[in-house]
Amino acid sequence: MSATPLTVLGIESSCDDTAAAVLRGPEVLSSVVHGQTALHAEFGGVVPEIAARAHVEKLDVAVQTALEAAGLRLDQMDAIAVTAGPGLIGGVLSGVMLAKGLAAASGVPLVGVNHLAGHALTPRFTDGLAFPYLMLLVSGGHCQFLRVESAERFHRLGGTIDDAPGEAFDKTAKLLGLPQPGGPAVEAEAQAGDAKRFAFPRPLLDRAGCDMSFSGLKTALLRARDAVVAEHGGLRPQDRADLCAGFQAAVCDVLVEKSRRALADCSDLTGFAVAGGVAANGAVRAGLQGLAEAEGLPFVAPPLRFCTDNAAMIAWAGQEAFAAGQRADMTLAARPRWPLDDRQPALLGSGKKGAKA
Repeated sequence: MSATPLTVLGIESSCDDTAAAVLRGPEVLSSVVHGQTALHAEFGGVVPEIAARAHVEKLDVAVQTALEAAGLRLDQMDAIAVTAGPGLIGGVLSGVMLAKGLAAASGVPLVGVNHLAGHALTPRFTDGLAFPYLMLLVSGGHCQFLRVESAERFHRLGGTIDDAPGEAFDKTAKLLGLPQPGGPAVEAEAQAGDAKRFAFPRPLLDRAGCDMSFSGLKTALLRARDAVVAEHGGLRPQDRADLCAGFQAAVCDVLVEKSRRALADCSDLTGFAVAGGVAANGAVRAGLQGLAEAEGLPFVAPPLRFCTDNAAMIAWAGQEAFAAGQRADMTLAARPRWPLDDRQPALLGSGKKGAKA
C-alpha cells in the first residue's frame, strides 16, 4: 500500500445487494447497501432478471448516498473500484457500466475487482491481518479454501463441487416452509432443535482433500422431511426445529473437518479467517473459532456487515490492486466466471446465487 492512504469508491452488484462505499485506507468513510430480499421473497430465491433491474434503479442512488455520507466528491477519489465478476451477469454488467461511465466523466482511474478477492481480502482492512493466511470463503454462491499470499496471489486448496452452503441453507428453508434468506431462518429454528434426532450424512468426509459437497445433505433433509410428514400427517414445529438443527450441525461438522485438513496443508500462516454470508451463522463461527484456537492460530471473522456482500470490501481490494499498479480502461468486461486461482481445475456446477469460480 502507498504511504498516503488512498481514497477509493467501491461499487458492488454481483448478486442481490446494490452497494457503494468510500474507503480511505482501512477507514470506512461510508458504506451503503440496498438489499432486495422483499423483491425475491415470493420466488424462494434470487431471480436474475429482477435483480438486474433493481441494480439499475439503485446503483446511482447508492453511489450518490455513499459520496454524500463520506462528505466527498467523485473527483476527490483516487480510484473507482467495481466488481467485474464473478456473479449474475446482469448485475455485474450494471455495476461495470456505471463505473465506466463515472470514470470516463470524471477522469478518475478505474479498477476491476474480483468479487471473491473482495471477500478474501476483507480481514486486511477489518483486522490488519498480514499475509499469508487461510481464508474460508463460505457464502450463498461460493465455498472454497484459499491460501491468501498477497493481494494478487491466491492458492485454492479445495471447494464445493456442487451447492454452496448458503445455497443449501436457502433450499432447506424453502423445503421447510421458512422465509428467505434461508440462513438466518434455519439458524433461528435450530436453536430449539435436537441436532441428534436425524442421522444426516457428512458428505466427502470419507475422502481425502478439502473439497466439499452439500447437495446430498439437502436431499437427505428432503427425505427426512417426507418421512416425518408421512408418519405424522404434517410437519410439527418440533420436527422443523430438529430438522434445522440436524442440518446445521452437519454443515458445521463438514466445514470444521475440511478446515482442519486445509490448515494441515499450509505452513507459516498468520491466521485463519472466514468471510461470506454463512460466516454470520453463530454455530459455524463457534466451530471454526474452536478449531483455530486448538491449532494455536488467530481467528478472524469480520463484523457481520462485512461478511455479506458489500462495497467496502470492493473498495479495499481496489486499493490493494491500485497500489500494485493495476488499472482498467473502457474495455473492462463483466465476467460471470472469474476464478481467483486459475492454476487449479475449475469447480463444477453453478449455484443459484451465481456461477462457481
